Amino acid sequence: MLLSNFTPNLIEAGCDEAGRGCLAGPVVAAAVILPKGYSNELLNDSKKLTAKKRALLRVQVENDALAYAVAFVDHTEIDAINILNASFLAMHKAVDQLNQKPELLLIDGNRFKSYEGIKHECIIKGDGKFMSIAAASILAKTYRDEFMLRLDNQYPGYGWSKNMGYPTKAHRDGIRKLGATPFHRMSFRLLPDQIELFE
Repeated sequence: MLLSNFTPNLIEAGCDEAGRGCLAGPVVAAAVILPKGYSNELLNDSKKLTAKKRALLRVQVENDALAYAVAFVDHTEIDAINILNASFLAMHKAVDQLNQKPELLLIDGNRFKSYEGIKHECIIKGDGKFMSIAAASILAKTYRDEFMLRLDNQYPGYGWSKNMGYPTKAHRDGIRKLGATPFHRMSFRLLPDQIELFE
């Protein structure tokens, strides 16, 4: 089972994002404050869970958390400030929205832009180590997936209901056939170089 907290007495918020590697759509971040000593045997890195389990855990996290928030940074801002900065911005926006101020942020990954007035710890693969980060990963992933499912209805042909905007073969085939949508990240390489297409 994952660890319930990093420190014995600080108010901790786990932070994670979803959608960094996608070719389309927003990057979505969540921040979650769980009760000290919180226990949930099912909680894990969202990538290791089925969609059904993520949906179940999202309800549990939202019911059990002392505070949680989810924030979106859209494709246009990603193109303007780059995906790394957009990921940090999404996490900051999520922390901004918490109705309780954390004393420590637990960040999934190895880099973060400091949030003024709150210390942070970067934890590589943190969503598989700490409950609060895993909870944030589940909220970020499920909220983003819902958004992409709605977009798939507006822009069929890219397979977004399955790939959620990630660069799968079906997604790239859709770009070749239909071109880019208004939700594609134009600063990303949407298609491999021509020389690769015909190999």
